[in-house]
Amino acid sequence: MSKVILITGTSSGFGKLTATTLAADGHCVIAAMRETKGKNMEAARELSQIDNMEVVEMDVSSNQSVNDAFDHVLRHYGKIDVLVNNAAVTGFGVAEAHTLDVFRRMFETNFYGVLRTYFAVLPSMRAAKCGLIINLSTGAGGFALPYMVPYMSSKFAMETLVEGIDSELRDFGIENVSIPCGVYPIGMADKGGFNADKADITAEYKDFDKRMNSLANALFGKMEEFEMNPQTIADGIKKLVDMQKGSRPLRYPLDAIAQGTDEEFVSAKAKIKRKWAAKYGFDI
Repeated sequence: MSKVILITGTSSGFGKLTATTLAADGHCVIAAMRETKGKNMEAARELSQIDNMEVVEMDVSSNQSVNDAFDHVLRHYGKIDVLVNNAAVTGFGVAEAHTLDVFRRMFETNFYGVLRTYFAVLPSMRAAKCGLIINLSTGAGGFALPYMVPYMSSKFAMETLVEGIDSELRDFGIENVSIPCGVYPIGMADKGGFNADKADITAEYKDFDKRMNSLANALFGKMEEFEMNPQTIADGIKKLVDMQKGSRPLRYPLDAIAQGTDEEFVSAKAKIKRKWAAKYGFDI
């Protein structure tokens, strides 16, 4: 059955692939992106020519932009069956060498951006007693790496939101999923991002360049070896959309490089949480 699906950050990468994949499957896709009349004009034009797709302007870091976009979609389509939170920014550097402003800007997109879309879509989903919200995350959704602390922090905050709100929304029939992604060649790091901006502090970390290069090689060096095709994420989202209501997992890792260790981590974390909750008598 065709669904109304809104996807954020569709100008490139996972978002664009997911939009085209779901539209080809017959769904009504709303491809949201910022600067549709600026730097993303060509991407907006390309997607707007695809059947079953409408491009809408949305900057997830702006309350007004998010609310305007969702109001438009709900007025014209009457509902949003699925929301895919894909829009995100990244950045690298020593944690201490980031100003608070850089941390805030990272959170504005990666955490508050997701929260804004939740606030915008939940009233209609609660009224319908149905809905699916899919959120692209990172790693196994529960451990951090050095030199990516602002990014990881923002994603873990998002993971906390998704995990906690999933229990709260259960009675309304709204499902929430996070997808801990592996490293894929989508050019996210090449676009710049919110990197460390205090060079004098970075200079105090004498081995930073060496360690950063080692981390980068570990993260990106195996993409070709494991044939990390970004279409994997789009296909995974399609599978989640197609799953029967009530059968979707809270976390859905898609990372061939991890060779199952991400799934093991997610499973172990869930098992320990259930044990902890049972000690307190929580129903989660």
